[in-house]
Amino acid sequence: MTAAPLTILQLFLKLLAKFTILRYKPGVVGVTGSVGKTSAKEAIRTVLSYDRRVRAPSKSFNNELGLPLTIIGDYTKTGGAFFWLAAMIRGIFRLIFQSRRYPEILVLEYGVDRPGDMKYLLGIARPHVGILTAVGEVPVHVEFFSGPEAVLREKSRLITQLPVTGFAILNADEPAILELRTQTRAHVITFGFSDRADLRISNLTNRFEGGRAGLSFKLSYGGSFVPVRLEDVVGRPQAIAAAIGAATGLIFGMNLVKIAEALSHYQAPAGRFRVLKGIKHTTLIDDTYNASPLSMCEALETLKSMRGKRKIAVLGDMLEIGKYTLQSHEAAGRLAASAVHVLITVGLRGKFIAEAAVKAGLSKRSVFTFTNVREAGLFLQEKLQEGDLALLKASQAVRLEKVVKEVMADPARAAELLVRQNQEWLAKPGLYDE
Repeated sequence: MTAAPLTILQLFLKLLAKFTILRYKPGVVGVTGSVGKTSAKEAIRTVLSYDRRVRAPSKSFNNELGLPLTIIGDYTKTGGAFFWLAAMIRGIFRLIFQSRRYPEILVLEYGVDRPGDMKYLLGIARPHVGILTAVGEVPVHVEFFSGPEAVLREKSRLITQLPVTGFAILNADEPAILELRTQTRAHVITFGFSDRADLRISNLTNRFEGGRAGLSFKLSYGGSFVPVRLEDVVGRPQAIAAAIGAATGLIFGMNLVKIAEALSHYQAPAGRFRVLKGIKHTTLIDDTYNASPLSMCEALETLKSMRGKRKIAVLGDMLEIGKYTLQSHEAAGRLAASAVHVLITVGLRGKFIAEAAVKAGLSKRSVFTFTNVREAGLFLQEKLQEGDLALLKASQAVRLEKVVKEVMADPARAAELLVRQNQEWLAKPGLYDE
């Protein structure tokens, strides 16, 4: 699609989405951050769907096309010119003939890749509830900004422009995000592991029982607490997603007991700390959707905290972090050295991880580097032994889900369990396919 038709399509979608919101007046929950947006969105959907009609995008529809598309219809994929024409016609039809099935609440992801993105998306839909998940010291996409502070400033527009009757849900574990509570007119609820959090996560345990992994923790709010159990996921980021879902539920009048019951049905999105069965009776932690310095650190800390006969990490490039590339990959390597028995890296930047891990004390005989995804997958297939626990993580362009498919116990379920399995993605070459 050329630039001119794309601009016309964006304008038409923007207007159609704005008129749709005016027509149906749904509650709008907006989620932004450098990590954790999709998991938070799924947790919010799980909680609010307990007794309300909720729509949240099933994919990461968080840009100038995907966000308005979510508003005008419940789509699971996009397509060519005929798809967009049909979507717009349906959207116009729903404006003229009101649908009783339109959701009461929209949960929207606000993706920010470049300066000005948030301003554009807010011009389509201003949320009543705004959520900032996490940013970290080196955010993803930082290479397109003047620095980390500029990334936070752009994302924080979601919070600072909330109405006085709105609610801001902020991460109490990041001081820079917590400071935003003084810059918004909205009511504020904070979440996190910190004692300063209004909704506090504690007693976190990564479970691994009877061949099935899970996560247990406690949520405390206003003097009350509930235990929460999530299945087939591990890691602090999934507990944070659940806390965000819980905070949103509280805003919409739910109590902690009902929220905990709803969260027991939460399923992590594909490629986000999802635990899968591997070949040879092994366990895989599939975190292949994307990677940033913060999420890479969280993934390795999670692996470090878990029990396993051997711990293996398959780590690839972290992209779009500009001048922070070398230091961030070296930091990941140093952490990996204390967390794994075997390290496999994929990609040119992944070699920085390998070199730093060796310098930090991991034996050279335990470190293997590849610049081809398939070769890495075949090597891991051969290397795995019964009882091993393997983490796989990289930026999306590395396409590390291809390695997961090589070693998962049931590759026939790849379309159901793995990220980027539609025909459009499968046709795209990855950064290290050749």
